[in-house]
Amino acid sequence: MTTTPDQQLAPHRERTAGFVLLVGLLSLLPAVTTDMYLPSLPDVARDLGTTQAGAQFTITGMLIGGALGQLVAGPLSDRLGRRLPVLIGVSLHVVISLLCVVAGTIDQLATLRVAQGLASAGSTVVAMAVIRDRYTGAEAARLMSRLMLVIAVAPLLAPTVGSVIAHQWGWRAVFVALALLGAGLLAVVGRFLPETLPAERRIAHGVVASLRGYSGLLADRRFVALAVIPGLGMAVIISYVAGSPFVLQQEYGLSTQEFALVFAIGGTAMLTGSQANAALVRRAGPVRLLRVALPGTTLLGGCLVWVAATHAGGIVGLVGALWLMMATLGFVMANASALAMTRHGERAGSAAAVIGFLQAGLAGAVSPLVGLLGGDAVAMTGTMLGSMVVGLLVLAFGTPAYRRDGWLAMGGA
Repeated sequence: MTTTPDQQLAPHRERTAGFVLLVGLLSLLPAVTTDMYLPSLPDVARDLGTTQAGAQFTITGMLIGGALGQLVAGPLSDRLGRRLPVLIGVSLHVVISLLCVVAGTIDQLATLRVAQGLASAGSTVVAMAVIRDRYTGAEAARLMSRLMLVIAVAPLLAPTVGSVIAHQWGWRAVFVALALLGAGLLAVVGRFLPETLPAERRIAHGVVASLRGYSGLLADRRFVALAVIPGLGMAVIISYVAGSPFVLQQEYGLSTQEFALVFAIGGTAMLTGSQANAALVRRAGPVRLLRVALPGTTLLGGCLVWVAATHAGGIVGLVGALWLMMATLGFVMANASALAMTRHGERAGSAAAVIGFLQAGLAGAVSPLVGLLGGDAVAMTGTMLGSMVVGLLVLAFGTPAYRRDGWLAMGGA
């Protein structure tokens, strides 16, 4: 009995879908840890007697911790394999979440959030490294875009779930939920995550020598430029994440439930853009899509600032402009990450760590500008636009993307 091509491909599709789901769950943990807690920021500020900027630092602090933690987790995963670092990191995430429940001051909570970022760094690094262990180029970009099917669940559902939990039992109960989520993820990863880095492909030197491998990555100017772009994209996202509870609830007068709904709409934008990228990237190539999407995102960012400054269309106008900008951003981050990772497959963990460090570090460095510039809609959208302007300049001057046949030089063929 013969089988059709579709029947022959079915097991491969099922394995790929399961792989994407599992890796997506790893990527999901830091996003859920941020987004589920978002609606509680005003309550945290009141309960712990701090300012808006102080409450927002509990978001920024986690990003800073995640940035530093990835620089350690990356070489460890190249040395010890992919499974062990993520199992340790998720276990620590559970413990720290429970400690956040009993934090008595904003300083204690902020310190614990930095530690929580350090702990979750392993899951972020491993998620990217296992993709690079198996895929490169356009296929890697397609897989990273498909991850958004899982990752988009965080902005779609996490703020709503977090607002319900906080409304019923207070903001501290959100961290109990995060501890339970981490425990469930630990069980799933321990049972199903494959070891994608066999012993013969691991870095044989010690951890200190592995850390020195960063010098080779940083000497690659094109890798650094491509790695910076997802970081600036993350700065756009986290600037919105940190500023939106105050902008939407205080400036635009939305309730907690209305805020959660609007935030979910923003999540559908990234979902739509990333899936459109996954559908197109095999045909057009990641370089061509990146060099069109990045200026498009920047232009839409300028429109978003104008809407915020004039309040044109009210909340509908703001959400509409934001949706368009976030949708085009979905084309930027996956393609830039895949192109950067393709250059250094022999150190996929360390390369993923650099990209992750820049994502968390740039987001952590840029997003506080929202509060420092006034915390209103113009400050939030202006910070988002500035990040994309810098990203466009990096692509133009740090890579050959806009030179004649530059997309071929970057592996566009």
